[in-house]
Amino acid sequence: IEGVAGPESANNAGAQTSFIPMLTLGIPANPVMALMIGAMIIQGIVPGPNVATEQPALFWGIIASMWIGNLMLIVLNLPLIGLWVKLLTIPYYVLFPIIMAFCSIGVYSVNSNVYDLYAVAFFGFLGYLLTKLRCEPAPLLLGFVLGPLLEENLRRAMILSRGDPSTFLTRPISAGLLLIALAVLAVVFLPAVRKKREEVFVEES
Repeated sequence: IEGVAGPESANNAGAQTSFIPMLTLGIPANPVMALMIGAMIIQGIVPGPNVATEQPALFWGIIASMWIGNLMLIVLNLPLIGLWVKLLTIPYYVLFPIIMAFCSIGVYSVNSNVYDLYAVAFFGFLGYLLTKLRCEPAPLLLGFVLGPLLEENLRRAMILSRGDPSTFLTRPISAGLLLIALAVLAVVFLPAVRKKREEVFVEES
C-alpha cells in the first residue's frame, strides 16, 4: 500500500502547488492551469499578483477548496473504494456515450445554444486528430491562453518605447529574461541535437 500511497500523495501535492505560479505570476504550470487562466480571463479576472488584493474572496476560496476537497476525498473514497474499483471494469464503449451526454448537457445549459455543441464536436475531433498525429495538447493550450496576454503586453511595450524594438535588448530586465529563455532553449535542444548526431555517426560507421 505504501507504493500506491506515495505516488498518489505526490500527485495530489503537485496538483495543488501548480496554483502558486498561476495566482502569483499568472503563469500556468500545466495545461489544466492554462484552462483555469482562460476561464478566469473570460470572467474578467486577470491572474497575477493582484488577485489576492482585488479578488480576495476568489483567492482564499481556492485555498479553502483545497482543504475541503481533500477532506471530501477521504470521506468519499474510504467507504466507496469498492465502487470506484468496479467502475474501472466498465468497457470504454459504454462509458464514452455517457460521458459525451453529460458534456453536451453541461455545454448546452450554459447559453442554451446549439452552436456550442457543434463547437465542442469540432474541437473534440480536432483534439482526436492531434492525438493521432502525436501532437502534445499542452503547447496548444498554453499558446491559446498566453497568446492574447503576449500580444497585449508587446503592444504596451512598443507604445512605451515609441515603436523601438531595441528596447527589449537595451533594458536590463527584458535582456536578462531573453538570455534566460535562450539558455533554457539551449539546455533543451543541445542534448537532443548531440544525441541525434551520435546516432547518425553510429549508423555511418
